[in-house]
Amino acid sequence: MPSAMSTDRPLLGAIEAGGTKFVLGVGFCSGEIIEQRQIATRDPETTLAETIAFFRAHPGLAAVGIGSFGPLERVVGHPRWGHILATPKPGWSDCDLAGTVARALAVPVAFDTDVNAAALAEARTGAAQDSAVSVYVTIGTGIGGGVIADGRIVGGKGHPELGHMRPRRGADDTDFAGVCPFHGDCLEGLASGPAIIARWGQSLSHLATDHPAHGIIAGYLAEMCNTLRAALAPDAIVLGGGVMGTPGLFERIVATAHGTDGGYFALSAAQVIRRPALAPVSGLAGAFELAADLL
Repeated sequence: MPSAMSTDRPLLGAIEAGGTKFVLGVGFCSGEIIEQRQIATRDPETTLAETIAFFRAHPGLAAVGIGSFGPLERVVGHPRWGHILATPKPGWSDCDLAGTVARALAVPVAFDTDVNAAALAEARTGAAQDSAVSVYVTIGTGIGGGVIADGRIVGGKGHPELGHMRPRRGADDTDFAGVCPFHGDCLEGLASGPAIIARWGQSLSHLATDHPAHGIIAGYLAEMCNTLRAALAPDAIVLGGGVMGTPGLFERIVATAHGTDGGYFALSAAQVIRRPALAPVSGLAGAFELAADLL
């Protein structure tokens, strides 16, 4: 394996840090990956020790990009930059994730949310590369999203929390309180993987195709898409995450969004709502982009 790279083709490290697993990669921003490894997310000390050992086997890294689960502090210069904030993941609250990696490897480190990283990759080289404004949304253990405008991540002192918007409840769908510990029936509380299991006892992909859950979940996600279209006028909304692996769900979302948008928008739902082109490595590809941007 290469021990050093020229400055015009620097060797980069990438971390997609998830609550269940860390995906680690070494390669180039062109998409060429030299080595990729997946490790389980355990306590911070064990997980980060294994992460650092992986990168130390690849001398000559120019930078490392991290796309992480959150909430987190992404603002460079903030005293807690690089930290995981108050998270339900046991042991990870206040973990200095980026700082630990930077000190151990003595390289510049970029740090952002995993969904922002995925959004960046899909905008630059994936399903939304023809778009001036795009949104990436992951629907899985949680619901999160990132917004890209002119190739850059949109965010101020925090980062978007698209999963915590409050969808309109249907008149015949008011009994389920939702599972979000903060808001109850926000989008994440109603349509995430855990919400589906809490309500119907199994994942959406395991429910019969004629089960009403498919229409209910598609309805909430279609409403999210139309809200994003009204608020941001994106050219592309890319839908990823484990729940989106349910057969037929993508088509239901597009059809429902089209049927409820009143023909109001310049672009049709079918033009805007897209599948990810880089899955299942959208987040890792975005971490490479974050690292390259440092250079």
